[in-house]
Amino acid sequence: MNTKDRFADLSGATVTVTGGFGLVGSRIVHKLRVVGAKPLAVGRLDAYGSSIYSSVFEISPRDPDAIAGDITDAALMDDLLSHSDYVIHAAALADVAECTRNPAAALKANIDGTQTVLDAAARHGSTLKRLVFVSSASVYGTGTGSGDVRARFNETDRLVPGSVYANTKLWGEHQTALTLGGIGDSYAIVRYFSVYGEPQVVKENSHSWVVAWFAMRAALGLPLHLNGGGRQVRDFVHVDDITEATLLAAVTEGADRTTLNVGTGRATSIRLVADLVRSHYPGARIVETPRPQGDPLGACADITRMRQVLGWAPRVDIEDGIRRYLKWLERHPEAIPAWLHTEARDAA
Repeated sequence: MNTKDRFADLSGATVTVTGGFGLVGSRIVHKLRVVGAKPLAVGRLDAYGSSIYSSVFEISPRDPDAIAGDITDAALMDDLLSHSDYVIHAAALADVAECTRNPAAALKANIDGTQTVLDAAARHGSTLKRLVFVSSASVYGTGTGSGDVRARFNETDRLVPGSVYANTKLWGEHQTALTLGGIGDSYAIVRYFSVYGEPQVVKENSHSWVVAWFAMRAALGLPLHLNGGGRQVRDFVHVDDITEATLLAAVTEGADRTTLNVGTGRATSIRLVADLVRSHYPGARIVETPRPQGDPLGACADITRMRQVLGWAPRVDIEDGIRRYLKWLERHPEAIPAWLHTEARDAA
């Protein structure tokens, strides 16, 4: 059975997507529209410049299925979930650096917000078919920086979160199980590894989203910063694959009350990412910089459980994914934020 057939249960279903104006959330909303579902995209509009949402992410609060709001608004979440068949809870302050600088903001978004969503889900458990909680590979800890099979992160590994962001995600996993599991409601937990792909846009003072960072800096003639020399490894998983895996976790019977890694099973060094971008921009310079606080050495996902439970595997490899992103950026130079253009002018 192909994935199109497996999404048949979503046709006509109402799906609330928290964080619906972000990279992952907006792609999930678009996919839901394609398969005939009725998405309700809810989220705040303060992460990027106002033009980014409509022109780059192609989602706007003017859309009939989009709601500009905060997931800590209990009345709003109760209303949305009272009309929903499924919930994809993707909203979070997902920038590791920002969570470190401002833990209070992380607690409000990732703890208070998650509890508000879970409370609403519990109240409407008789009509909700499943909630999918979006977690992160950061819950595993810093990793070893090795791509060796023995270093892969497995869902049964001991969890040792090493950042504020990771702490909030691990709490969210436990709280999802406590809130919904105890009353017999259905949920699934997906641990994303390093998400990338068009239309990802970088945030100022962040060290996340390295593919987009390198591509945008190279396009402007700025040097590529290799934090820690680029020896860290990541399991880069394209946002299109993330989208499919998340929706499959919502509709696959065997995913009920299961935690799944969502990755590719391949470890890629940050230095290799820089080299792949430089193959498109041969003049791009590399500057080695210190490794930021909370930046893991990394490892890749053990995707055995994901393959078995979902009957699915990712399709976009890192080489193709970077090529796609670079071509997309050439077609959409407006995606490069104004503050990065300012940096390029000041450096000239």
